[in-house]
Amino acid sequence: MGFYFFKRVLQGIPVLLTVATLTFFIMRVVPGGPFDRDKKLPPEILANIEAKYHLDKPLWHQYLLYLQQLARGDFGPSYKYVGRDVADIIGETFPVSLALGLCAVAVTVGFGIPAGIFSAYKQNTAIDRTFIFLATLGISLPSFVLGSLLILLFSHHWHLLPPALWEGPRHALMPAFALGAAYAGYVARLTRSTVLEVLASDYIRTARAKGLSETAVLFKHALKNAIGPVVSVMGPVTAGLITGSFVIEFIFSIPGMGSFFITAVTNRDYPLIMGVTLVYAVLIVLANIIVDMIYVWLDPRVCIK
Repeated sequence: MGFYFFKRVLQGIPVLLTVATLTFFIMRVVPGGPFDRDKKLPPEILANIEAKYHLDKPLWHQYLLYLQQLARGDFGPSYKYVGRDVADIIGETFPVSLALGLCAVAVTVGFGIPAGIFSAYKQNTAIDRTFIFLATLGISLPSFVLGSLLILLFSHHWHLLPPALWEGPRHALMPAFALGAAYAGYVARLTRSTVLEVLASDYIRTARAKGLSETAVLFKHALKNAIGPVVSVMGPVTAGLITGSFVIEFIFSIPGMGSFFITAVTNRDYPLIMGVTLVYAVLIVLANIIVDMIYVWLDPRVCIK
């Protein structure tokens, strides 16, 4: 398993390098520059600013300087937040985005997997159809619509939860549910289909014929063999929840990386855009590696491949 983990880490390095390279060149190709939105500056002052940030050098030279900074773990200074390094901004906002993403993962797993299991066990009943309807609704309803609806109901009408900010556990309930609802519906549908397939297997009928309780059949035999596909998709799901919170952070005024990323894109803040994008890429790679290791733990035969 150790060799498999080391191999997966090595496979992630070219992915990160590719993401960094593509982000660097795409930002340079997109029309507009980091200082175009400011008040028109005299040419000599603009030249001094560009020289300070090495924007006056050839593109290949800027790219090499960028790679040197990354090798040192330095994302460089922000163009718009004067006096602040990108690493400092990420260090302040990343824990918030990570906490929100992990809360959304808890919503996805906590609602999706039990709903899928119970729906499969109660196949073709009113309970099954209700869960299918809710899962489909969660998948179909955009997160910003659900978030706005939650604020309208739980904050403005019923006054049960705070509508915005990030100041405690109560502030995390609505944004985490709005962010994780779609993935919870997807996981519920996937869990239901895999559990149904396993429940129709011969060894499940044999287990029941031996007199095992339905709880033992469902959780000890069926779920262990049905959970594999769900674990496989949890890597992209986890990465999507952690990195896909831009709109939710904006709606609920959460001071995470998403709000800074949107501002950076609007202002063409190259270092901040590339820094946040690379952090998200690292999270995606790590999430997939962790899920791969869990899958190996469930099925050691994967290491042989």
